[in-house]
Amino acid sequence: MQIADLGKYTDNIVAALKRIVSVPSPTGYTARAAREICAMLSECGYKAEITNRGNVLCRLGGEGEPLILAAHFDTLGGIVRALKPKGRVRMTSVGGLALGSYEAENCTLFTRGGTTIGGTLQMIEASSHVAGAALSEKKRTTDEMEVVLDCGATTPEELSSLGVAAGDFIAFDPRFTEADGGYIKSRFLDDKASCAVLIAYAQALSAGDVPAPSRAIWLLFTSHEEVGTGAASGLPDATEFLSVDMGCVGADLGCTERMVSVCVADGGGPYDYGMVTRMKQICEENKLPYALDVYPHYGSDAGAAVRAGYHMRNGCIGPGVYASHGYERTHREGLLATLRLVAGYAALAPRGIYDGE
Repeated sequence: MQIADLGKYTDNIVAALKRIVSVPSPTGYTARAAREICAMLSECGYKAEITNRGNVLCRLGGEGEPLILAAHFDTLGGIVRALKPKGRVRMTSVGGLALGSYEAENCTLFTRGGTTIGGTLQMIEASSHVAGAALSEKKRTTDEMEVVLDCGATTPEELSSLGVAAGDFIAFDPRFTEADGGYIKSRFLDDKASCAVLIAYAQALSAGDVPAPSRAIWLLFTSHEEVGTGAASGLPDATEFLSVDMGCVGADLGCTERMVSVCVADGGGPYDYGMVTRMKQICEENKLPYALDVYPHYGSDAGAAVRAGYHMRNGCIGPGVYASHGYERTHREGLLATLRLVAGYAALAPRGIYDGE
């Protein structure tokens, strides 16, 4: 299977990523981001719908055994747990925040009345001139940290008068930047980078720059992956599910930011042997930079779908991402390699009945 170069779509991926990552979407507060993704798919000629669960679903055409290509647009974030003295807020994490990485980061609180208030996540005593050595010794946990809001409130009552209440969502600034050498740095590359890859695939398919799919192709953008239930409901019937998430970069792993990762197994067990083998062949035939890796501390929407009872073969790929759940980094080459692998796999004829591989 020979795949077109598609290099001209690299800028499209980066532009789509910048657009998506600028829309706050911590799990549970994702409606605006869902509408933005629908608008982006409409711009390239496709009609998407928002499901009852808040996912985005879009059929790209094709006939025969369906393939779902999935990415998630929900992110890590926070929820107001309690209003504190001095007008501060106690936060509960949404998803697996690496809290040490979020210390002193700017954020936005969204009240249910529609007001937005800026703030910063800080240690409870954030000044080293006050706390001394204790500041560096304390653990970075939600018990030891608080959100300092930029509203002038000094009491819980003053916060309440501004509409701040338990259950309000908190989104952290992504700090998207295009660095030297083709690197992209931002929070929430997991998984808005792969959302951008799938939107670029839809653009390339609409323009005729990738082969027409040999099966029915569905794009799925999920809104609850960071809490484990993104693809657990509301899926179309399909024989294969390919989660386009992220590849991990770190010790004992082959993947770098310049590669596409093909995940062989994660914390939920092995992915489909045949899907992994076919994707490996596509990478080798097209000289795509790739790695086969095992991620024991990882899970994906593909695993969520299978655990929910969907009877599909499943796989997982994604661009290499360094410092996941922190301030993340990927590379234009890894994004392009992921797009090319998606395009190549979608063009393959389906395998048919499970053959025991």
